[in-house]
Amino acid sequence: MGRSFPAYVCGPKGAPAVIVLQEWWGVTSQVQLQAQRIASQGYRCLVPDLYKGKLGVDAEEASHMMGNLDFPGAVEEIRAAASYLKEEGSATCGVTGFCMGGALSLASAVRSQGELVCAAPFYGVPDQKYFDCSTIKIPVQAHFGKLDSLAGFSDPAAADALKAALEKAGCPHEVHMYEGAAHGFMNDEAAFIEKKKAMFGVDHSPEAVDAAYSRLFDFFGEHLGGAK
Repeated sequence: MGRSFPAYVCGPKGAPAVIVLQEWWGVTSQVQLQAQRIASQGYRCLVPDLYKGKLGVDAEEASHMMGNLDFPGAVEEIRAAASYLKEEGSATCGVTGFCMGGALSLASAVRSQGELVCAAPFYGVPDQKYFDCSTIKIPVQAHFGKLDSLAGFSDPAAADALKAALEKAGCPHEVHMYEGAAHGFMNDEAAFIEKKKAMFGVDHSPEAVDAAYSRLFDFFGEHLGGAK
C-alpha cells in the first residue's frame, strides 16, 4: 500500500471508497471475494491486513489471533487507510466488515474524526467499555443472523443492544436481522460454507446473502455516491 501495513486493493482508483475488514481468520480469499463484489459496483475497496500476513488455520488459532489484536491500534490503521484512499483521489470513504471486522467497523465509526462517512458492520459489536456506540455520529447499517449464537458479540441480544445504542446516538441507522442465518452467513465460498456449517450447524442461506448485498449497495449508494 506504500504505507506501514499491507493491504489488498481492488476497484477503480479515485472512485468512492470502501474499507473492507477481515473476519478473525485474516485476509482470506473469502474477504477478497467480498471486496471484489463491492468493487464491482464501482467502488475502490481496500482490505487492510491487520494480521500482517498471518491466517488462522482453525477456530482456536483465529480466536487467539483476534484476542491478541490491538483494537485501538487497528482502528488507527483503518483511519490511516481512509486517509490514504482520499489522498489517492476518493472523495468519500465508508467502512464495512465481517465478524471481527464488523466490530472494528463500529469501533472505527466511534473514533472517526471525519475520515469515514458511513459504516456497515456485519455480525460483530465492539466492547462498549472502550468503543461506545451511543457516540457514533455517522450513518450505520448493521446486519445480523437470527440464529447467531455468539452471545454478547453478534447474537440477537447484541443486535438489540446495538440498536438501542444507535437510537441513543441519534445517528441515521438500520439494524437488519436475517431469518435462518447464523454467524458468518455472508461467507459464500465453498470452503467457508463447510466451515460455518461445521461450527454452527446451520445451512448456508443464499437469500440472506443477496438481501444483505442489496441493502448494502443501496446504503453505500446513498451515502458515498458516485458508484454505479
